[in-house]
Amino acid sequence: MRKLLLILALLSGFTAPALAEEGGALDTAPNRIDDLASLQRGAKLFVNYCLNCHSAASMRYSRLKDLGLSEVEIKNNLLFTTDKIGETMTVAMRTADAKEWFGSAPPDLSVEARARGTDWLYTYLRTFYRDDSRPTGWNNVAFPNVGMPNPFWQLQGQRGIKHAQGAEHGPAQFVQITQGTMKPVEFDSAMADLVSYLDWMSEPAQRTRRQLGVWVLLFLGLFTVLAWRLNSAYWKDVK
Repeated sequence: MRKLLLILALLSGFTAPALAEEGGALDTAPNRIDDLASLQRGAKLFVNYCLNCHSAASMRYSRLKDLGLSEVEIKNNLLFTTDKIGETMTVAMRTADAKEWFGSAPPDLSVEARARGTDWLYTYLRTFYRDDSRPTGWNNVAFPNVGMPNPFWQLQGQRGIKHAQGAEHGPAQFVQITQGTMKPVEFDSAMADLVSYLDWMSEPAQRTRRQLGVWVLLFLGLFTVLAWRLNSAYWKDVK
């Protein structure tokens, strides 16, 4: 039902700047899982902006070589939390400190894309807004009262929301307070890169799995034809 509502919203002119309350329609994340350049940009964003608080304990830096990066490139540009390329993506922040600062420990992001879905992540990362009632000064449309501040406010700029008159909890629109270093289209593209990387990180072998799946299905189809013809040959003289 949610997918049907999303399709109807898109057909009726739903655009990215429009907001939806929690449980409403989500923005569709561009699928760039097969674009290595996009995944490399997403890995850079993840290491620079997410890995300060969130870990990815199931992911090793060495696996980034699957994205076309050399070991030297990984060491020089992405290896900030450890000295060894074979180590996992962990953070130095203690769990106790994280709970004190944010109210709860930031979740591990190894399989967050599989748990939340890419559309949710894409909407979440792009719908932060200023809220002075929150301890961090930030809130989020996709995740109301979230404890996480906006890590991309310098790129996106600071935004507030403006509800329709007399509809405090109804549809709202973003209001730009300060400009970011990126234009809105550039920022949306950057978040698409990051979400695509998170999707890839949740299952680095998914491209290989899909490719093998095609060959397996072709083999099963051919085997079915051969088995059917063999069965016909065995029973052709039996009445």
